[in-house]
Formats: sequence, C-alpha cells, structure tokens
Amino acid sequence: MEETKNKSVFATLNAIDVSDHTEDKGEGKNKLTYLSWVWAWQQVKSNYPDSNYEVRHWDGKPFLFDEYLGYMVETSVTIQGETMGMWLPVMDSKNKAMKYYPYDYETKFGTKTVGPASMFDVNTAIMRCLVKNIAMFGLGLYIYAGEDLPHEAKEKLQGAVDEACRAMRAVKSREELEAVWRTYSKSVPTTQGSEFMTALQEMAAQFPKPQY
Repeated sequence: MEETKNKSVFATLNAIDVSDHTEDKGEGKNKLTYLSWVWAWQQVKSNYPDSNYEVRHWDGKPFLFDEYLGYMVETSVTIQGETMGMWLPVMDSKNKAMKYYPYDYETKFGTKTVGPASMFDVNTAIMRCLVKNIAMFGLGLYIYAGEDLPHEAKEKLQGAVDEACRAMRAVKSREELEAVWRTYSKSVPTTQGSEFMTALQEMAAQFPKPQY
C-alpha cells in the first residue's frame, strides 16, 4: 500500500494488467472488449477502500427513457475525493440502442430486428457503465482508446502513451526493450499503427531478436 500512496490514482490503476479479466463479444465492427465489473471494482476497493459509486435515478428508476431514442443509464465513481461520471445507452448484442418496443433496421444482409429492452438489459448496461466509469481513473482505459472519451480521460491516456513511447525509445539493448514491453503493453493501446507499437518497431529494428 505504501507504493500506492506515493503514486497518483491514475498511475496506480493504469499500471494494473487487466488482460486476464476481459472478454471479447461480437464480431467485426461489432466486436467489443468487456472487463469484469466484479474484478474491476475489487481492484479499486483494494487500493482505495473509501471509494464508492452511485447509479443515477430518474423518478425512482435507474434509467432515462425517451420514446424515440431509447434508454440511457448513468453512474458516478468517487476515488480519493475525486468524482467522475459516465453514461451508456442500453444496447443489444449488435450495439444497437434498445427501446420499449422492437424495431427493424436495414443492413446489406437484409432486415434485422432489435428486441425491446428488459430490466436485465438495463442492469447489464449499468454494470458496463460502471466499468467504463472506473476506466476514467485509469483501470483498463486503453480498452476504450477508439471511443469518444471525455477530454480529461483522453489527456490521461495520451500521457500514459507518451511515457511508454519515451521509455521504449530510450532502451539500449534487446533486454531493455523486452522489459519496457512487459511494463507498458497492458496499459496502452498496442494495435498495429498505434504510437507505442510504432516506437517498438523502431527500436526492434535497432535491437533485433538474437538468432540461435
């Protein structure tokens, strides 16, 4: 816990490897990565026992409903006295907004139907919203790198990326390169073409893997 006290909340949570606690759902452009909300909240409480979260209610209901737009849920998380909020629409497995009634939409494969939302769908959206909310503090934030995150979260993620790239470009050997990769690869985006991967490729060309 002493190490946690000397680091910022973002630095502490962003350094935690979440890869063994994620699950991919959907295919193609509908593919999303989900982090276990139970595990995520456990990490927060383990490091910051006084943390708490709230689910917003509208007229006693844990969702905002619009006849034309569908359902929206909202959470807020407080860690070390800082509170940040997050919102998420209630969606089906194809990431389509769910409404009170079923509706059809057209695709190149024909007509698809979105079923009506249930309380199960609302509850699922709330817990996914909580995980995304926690990510604003650093835990698994890179999972949402391609989304339209709030400005503050984008700045924090970019700061982590910049730090990782500086560390990678400062390596003096293959051993150092691999050590930097192990340190940062689980907390910043590593997709092809990302900043960290570009830095890795540059340095890997200077320090190729030995051939035996």
